[in-house]
Amino acid sequence: MADKVVVVGGVGDVLGKAIARRFAQAGLVAVLVARDAARLDRIAAQIRAEGGKAKAYPADMTVEADVVQLFERVETDLGEVQAAVYVAATRIGGPIIDTSAADFERAWRLSCFSGFLFGREAARRMLARGAGTLLFTGAAGSFRGRGQFGAFDAAKGALRHMAQSMARDLGPKGIHVANVLIEGPIESERMRKDYPERMAALGPDGALRPDDIAQTYWHIHCQPRNAWTLEVDLRPWSEKF
Repeated sequence: MADKVVVVGGVGDVLGKAIARRFAQAGLVAVLVARDAARLDRIAAQIRAEGGKAKAYPADMTVEADVVQLFERVETDLGEVQAAVYVAATRIGGPIIDTSAADFERAWRLSCFSGFLFGREAARRMLARGAGTLLFTGAAGSFRGRGQFGAFDAAKGALRHMAQSMARDLGPKGIHVANVLIEGPIESERMRKDYPERMAALGPDGALRPDDIAQTYWHIHCQPRNAWTLEVDLRPWSEKF
């Protein structure tokens, strides 16, 4: 009997890992996708040690052929992709006049274009079955352009609009497309190390916990089709907005 699969694109040690773990806890095989094969193998081993199923599928999601082959291999090797979750992004900041054309394009490729390829290939497989969940990940820059973040916010804004378009195209065909918009710092060792004063100033529950964010992704996947979420924004109780 084939397994039920979730593909998580852009897996790192924080949010991507938490999402993969949550879906694996529910019995799905978590397919971990990113370019760093060693990191994926380590995270997959951690999930398996906790009793879940996880497999590493290294790929460059900015390369069309890689993404097409990824979904072909997953459905051949494992089973139907019931959910696909896109987490990948790159944070490029600085004044717009100092932002190179290469950096602006890199932000778009890593935070938007790869999401298009990932979402398109997932949807192509789901449409044949008339069911599936496709989830994208946004940030504060999805809502508005901020100073010092022109490249990142342009990419995240574009990703949000693409997801909305996909939702309108695919929803009536049985595919649930939604955007999880994260506004605020995510709790992690790296954030504590790189921004100790900022993180300390947040106080109790001032940063989003990865496992709590992951629970929202799982909840959206489980929603009945008479009450689907298009967008949900998550922020700590003390975050200004």
